[in-house]
Amino acid sequence: MLETRFKVIFLLVVLFAASLPVIAILRGTVSTPFEAEPRPAEQDQGASNPELASAEEPLEEELVVIPAGPFIFGTNRGGFDEQPERTIYLDQFLIDRYEVTNAQYAAFVKATGHRKSGPPSRYAKNTLRMRGVNQPAVYVSWEDAKAYCEWRGRRLPSEAEWEKAMRGPDGRLWPWGNVEVPNAANWARVDDGFEVAAPVGRVKSDASPYGVMDGAGNVMEWVNDWYLEGAYAAASERNPESPEYGTYKVLRGAAYTSSGSDLRITARSKMMLDFRDETIGFRCAQSSAENGRSSGGVGPEKIIGNRSSRGSETRPK
Repeated sequence: MLETRFKVIFLLVVLFAASLPVIAILRGTVSTPFEAEPRPAEQDQGASNPELASAEEPLEEELVVIPAGPFIFGTNRGGFDEQPERTIYLDQFLIDRYEVTNAQYAAFVKATGHRKSGPPSRYAKNTLRMRGVNQPAVYVSWEDAKAYCEWRGRRLPSEAEWEKAMRGPDGRLWPWGNVEVPNAANWARVDDGFEVAAPVGRVKSDASPYGVMDGAGNVMEWVNDWYLEGAYAAASERNPESPEYGTYKVLRGAAYTSSGSDLRITARSKMMLDFRDETIGFRCAQSSAENGRSSGGVGPEKIIGNRSSRGSETRPK
């Protein structure tokens, strides 16, 4: 008798355990605390209508002419991948004065059907606050940036071009000189009124000797080159090119989240080319021999000549 009762109880327990999945299906699944339901309303509003986030007029495009000549590439005062400090020569080229903006990138998306500059997952932060028409376009991969520049009839700058455009010919470690100024760029440790990326060109002190803006802070920027730790040592003395292949693409400049002591303009970062983040944007460049804008451009642009009064050939003190 006791054995029969035990079998009945055991059978009831088995049947109850087996019924639990069915009960869950009938009641509907409930998210665990680690899988809370996303709230896409604010993100969708900003991502689908970036113009709604700002009443500003879109900023006019400007290209800055960087003259041919030598400049100091790298620094012996930095990390291993910033050494050795060398003098190399670059032909004349042109580069965007500002980081590519949301308004400019939205025109590209509308014309080509390319994917929007939005987060790749539901874990995005600050999306609505970063949709101003003149804030830099972020959440763009290296491939997105390359496609945009090609649509404009341009290309991503080489690592050497980016560095010369931001530090000038005289080897300065920040766009404004050789002394770090805590509030001169949009960095994390600065109470400058910008919780996220500022509208491009808004931080006037973050200007290179040629007048190229936001090289020290705001957002990091994709360049064309594959990352190589010993790139500065391996670079040719004239117009160095990217390594032939690699795992990571180079990011240059710091972002509004950056802090610490390694904020000099020679600092190098690396990332997988399909990575997208709210701290990463880009700008485009053009060789002087190229024709420039393709038929897919977003409107006329100014070309700004060399500001020779600001770019001295002597090292600043």
